[in-house]
Amino acid sequence: MKLATLTNGTRDGQLVVVNRALTLMRAVPHIAATLQQALDDWARTAPLLQAEYQTLNAGAASSRPFDPRHCAAPLPRAYQWLDASAYLNHVDLTRRARGGEMPPSFLTDPLMYQGGSDDFMGPCDPITAASEALGVDLEAEIVVVTDDVPLGIDADAALGHVALLGLVNDVTLRNVVLPELTKGFGFLQGKPASALSPVLVTPDELAPHWRGGKLHRTMQVWLNGQLIGQPQAGEEMQFHFGELIAHAARTRRLGAGTLVGSGTISNASDAAGVCCLVEARVREQLRDGEMRTPFLKHGDRVRIGMRDDSGQSLFGDIDQQVSIPGTRPMPSTAPESTPETATA
Repeated sequence: MKLATLTNGTRDGQLVVVNRALTLMRAVPHIAATLQQALDDWARTAPLLQAEYQTLNAGAASSRPFDPRHCAAPLPRAYQWLDASAYLNHVDLTRRARGGEMPPSFLTDPLMYQGGSDDFMGPCDPITAASEALGVDLEAEIVVVTDDVPLGIDADAALGHVALLGLVNDVTLRNVVLPELTKGFGFLQGKPASALSPVLVTPDELAPHWRGGKLHRTMQVWLNGQLIGQPQAGEEMQFHFGELIAHAARTRRLGAGTLVGSGTISNASDAAGVCCLVEARVREQLRDGEMRTPFLKHGDRVRIGMRDDSGQSLFGDIDQQVSIPGTRPMPSTAPESTPETATA
């Protein structure tokens, strides 16, 4: 099934069931008012929501047109947002661009940080930044949402706790991230609000592409109407989502509604393009000795999506325009000899 949240003047919006074609929706207040409420009682609500989904697809339920522009994030605020960096090609490129190497432990121990989860952007909300000099970047990722996950679960069992999947634009301020990381205490100001796809989807709806804890589909990223990335999301993912969830749950339980991100999708082939601009820049650095690709500017439009074999959108598109009030073109403040190469 496919679920979305409409903006309605409240913090958590209104849960709706959306049909497979992403054209119709139906509110389900008799089951749950919000997505978090549904996740809190997922064993009871999931079958009821699935029945509504089937009825909606059959055309037997009253419905309204679905418009992603009226959507909040499916979870406008979440209890937890854990973002990994499971595509080690991205990690390797960024390390090599600054003259370093990827530690061998990265092959066996996932990279993950805890991000801000109190304010997720809707799929069509603007990307707002104080200045272009901050180095505003996009990051196209896959995200899963869990039900309640017990402490110490193993990776195979963890896959059974994936309730929903979607896409995320993990917005990053590159010229803020690197100075933050040098302090040795993680991200804060360099990671503003992220945007979620219009709908989240249950794993059964994504068969046969959801297998082995990975989503084997192509991610597509457009910048100002130009396709800049089309990597395959399944093949070069070092850790599957079961492993990422188990890593996070090693020392604590995870509450229902926890979001776990894949990190920037990245393939070794240059032909696959990029899912973030910093990767375009470090590829240029490694190939040509200089970075040319600029970060996002005021007025730029970012679109992120994933489609099935027929071209039908699976999650709806994240479609955002950059808004930097009072902006005039400003050069990056980061020295070109020290690329903005954080791995998340």
